[in-house]
Amino acid sequence: IYWIIIIAIIAITHEFAHGIFAAYNKVKIKKTGFGFFPFFLPIFLAAFVELDEKRMAKKSKFSQMAILSAGTFANILTAIFFLIVMWLFFSLAFTPSGVMFDNYVYSVFPIASVSIINGVTLENASYEKILNLVNETGLNKVEADNKNYLITKDFLEQQKNNEEYILLYDDAPAINAGLSGAITEINDIKINSREKLGEELLKNSPGENITITTIIDEEIKEYEIVLGKNPENESLPWLGIGFVNRETSGVINKIISFLSSFKNSHIYYKPKFGAGLFIHNLLWWIVLISFSVALINMLPVGIFDGGKFFYLTVLAITKSDKIAKKAFSFITYFFLFLLLLLMAFWVFSFW
Repeated sequence: IYWIIIIAIIAITHEFAHGIFAAYNKVKIKKTGFGFFPFFLPIFLAAFVELDEKRMAKKSKFSQMAILSAGTFANILTAIFFLIVMWLFFSLAFTPSGVMFDNYVYSVFPIASVSIINGVTLENASYEKILNLVNETGLNKVEADNKNYLITKDFLEQQKNNEEYILLYDDAPAINAGLSGAITEINDIKINSREKLGEELLKNSPGENITITTIIDEEIKEYEIVLGKNPENESLPWLGIGFVNRETSGVINKIISFLSSFKNSHIYYKPKFGAGLFIHNLLWWIVLISFSVALINMLPVGIFDGGKFFYLTVLAITKSDKIAKKAFSFITYFFLFLLLLLMAFWVFSFW
């Protein structure tokens, strides 16, 4: 049902914006309406506006470009509108209800410093030798620089391209207990922020037993954990969980990061009512797909509005229909080539 609603909203705003700008510029609208898919669902999934192309071609280039870009403009406005709605809805319908950690605390060592794996002495340690000694599942005991650490095979395999250094989990209470999920309570005290988490932990001393409640995939778990000593200050309690400050790179990741900036990435939010998550996800997808459609639709490719927009731009600059058509054809085939190249790289990445 997500896609029925989303496609309907995006298609209606996009196509009707074309129609409104066409009518404003006195371009005849031949047909307008909704598209149906009776073989799948008896519900409309799209909208369409058919313009009089001959009459449109007689209009000024600016008018034609305004009509062509109207759909993209509408998609951007739709995305901004639903982004504001999503922010407001989230602040009213969700409440901070837990803290999510990224990983267990780990330390970095030269591979050569590893001396024992699961009780087996290791000489001239290398990645391959360590990999051959670790168990397929569970925690593996590692000694490095005369101190005890832990590692899993999955964590080790993630480091296969690192030949000089190795990351080892500290022998901490959290990893030994298998702590996972969002921390919602400590000794029946609600946890709704990292500050509250630290505050509750500091109420205890090293060696004391605490009960931690977590939630993961809607399943609630309880852990009985004996707090350790903080390596930097042994008078303080230590759980051994880590948080990563995520810095995004790339245009798409930065856009997604901006769109979700109203949420703290380390906070678990709980909806106040049953349909809250459904509505939030619906709004999120409307925003994301509206922005995506706006960007893709203005690509200078023949099948998109951006292709004709590019053609008109070149025509306005060169005053030559021949040059404009050649540029239009070249840029279309160039983008199709890039698409095929990306698909080829994607296929070969699985080999």
